[in-house]
Formats: sequence, structure tokens, C-alpha cells
Amino acid sequence: MTARRGATCATVRPLPALSALPALLALMTASLVAAPLRAADLAAAPTSGRVHLEAFTSPELHARIAAGATTVLVPIGGTEQNGPHMVLGKHNVRVRALAERIALRLGDAIVAPVMAYVPQGRIDPPEAHMRFAGTIGIDEAAFESVLASTARSLRRHGFRDIVFVGDHGGYRRSLERVAARLEREWRTPPATRVHALPEYYRAAVEGHAAQLRARGFGADEIGAHAGLADTSLALAVDPSLVRAERLADARRPDDGVSGDPRRASAALGLPGVEHVVEVSVAAIRARRGH
Repeated sequence: MTARRGATCATVRPLPALSALPALLALMTASLVAAPLRAADLAAAPTSGRVHLEAFTSPELHARIAAGATTVLVPIGGTEQNGPHMVLGKHNVRVRALAERIALRLGDAIVAPVMAYVPQGRIDPPEAHMRFAGTIGIDEAAFESVLASTARSLRRHGFRDIVFVGDHGGYRRSLERVAARLEREWRTPPATRVHALPEYYRAAVEGHAAQLRARGFGADEIGAHAGLADTSLALAVDPSLVRAERLADARRPDDGVSGDPRRASAALGLPGVEHVVEVSVAAIRARRGH
């Protein structure tokens, strides 16, 4: 082929003769045998920035744990009404995203799949969030059983610090009970610690509310559920969680809203997201001792 005028031509080197290929292949094979892959090599290759357990293959996860990623975060959300302006899966999306940021900041943690079904109060006759379409609740005993079995599975695979990350306030006592029970059960080797991590929830609720108060917002607007604070955190994590055109309709308690989300924005929620991540990382490191 004739090169175009003005084009820069790289020097073309001839391909090695076919007779040289067997020796070349032998050299490559010898180098592989001489330097077998170690667990640390496999764990650091394409999975180094990966934190979600369900995105690993089983051998990849095994290698990642062997290389030192022995902390696992168990994100717990909830499927419930969040007013006319916010999706039912808000807690699930938010806790997954925040757990991911926490794990990346820690550098040696894995994020388990989100637990999306949680206690929501009496189902029949319905109370609290169960009065609204889409809320899914399970019995407290069933929830605690699933949580404990999840932790036992993770311990079996080599995790030594299991952290319950709860995005909903209704099951905090369950997290504490299960963590305490497993801690007593696992006093014998291999040593495994279970942490309920109340700091995460306090940072998301009390800490974020304090940030908003410092900017001049009042308690009635900040709210306790689906109000300014809750909606701003959701917008900061994923704007698709919020129906902006319905914000004006989300002002009445009978719509499942506590607070006033009309002035909610991602800009208001971003400092809250950073606060949750920062506080959670510090708390986990303090509990682990590193």
C-alpha cells in the first residue's frame, strides 16, 4: 500500500520466522511456570477497584479476601413508601451507594448485596408505612434470622469484621441484638467481630440535620421522613430517585411525609453524603484498630 503524501510512516519490522515460533512459545511457557500467580497478584489485577461482592467470581473473591480484604459491609435498606415524590427503593439505592463509598475509602472492604426486606410494623391491619402501596414488611424474627445467617456465611468465607450498615431507623435494635448475639457466639477462634455501626445512621439523620440547621433551615422543613433532609440525600446519591414535578405535592402527613422537601437539592445533600462516609470510615477503623 502506498502511503499518503505527508503521512508519517512507522518503521515496519518483519514478523519472526515461523520456525522461531516454537522457541518463542517455550520461552513464554517457561516464564509462566517460573512465576505462578499469587493470591495478591490475582486480587490486585482487574478487581482492585471493585467492592461489590456480587460483581466478583468466587475465585476472585477468595483471592481478594486472602490478600487482606477481610472487612465486609452488609447494607440494609428497606422497601417502603417515601411520599408522592420519592421511589420505594430509596433506602436500598442509597445504602448501596454509600456503602460503596465507605468501602472504597477503607480500601480493604467488600460490600455484600443489599438486604431490601425489613420489618415495617403490623401488616394486617396495617400500620405506619404498611398503609401505603408498595411497602414490604417481614417479621422481626425472620429479619434477624436472615441477618444472622448472612453474617455466618460471610464468616465462613473468611471475613473477620462484619459491619451492619442500616439506612432505616426502624430496625436498629435488631441490628444491635444480632451483633451482640454473634459476638458472644464467636468468642472462640477464628476471631470475628460484628458491628452494628450506629454512627452511620446518626450521621445520616442527626448529623445531616445539624448541617441544614446551620444553613438556616428549620426543623419543620428538615423533617424526619421524606422531608428536606431525606430528599436532599437521595438527590445527592441518585437524582432519579426523586420526582421533581411532585415535590410541591409532598407536604401533608397523610401523604407519608414528615417535613417539606420542596427546596431539596443535591447541593444540600452532598455535604451530608460526605459526612456519613467520613464518620462511618472513622468508626470502622476505630473498631478494627486500624
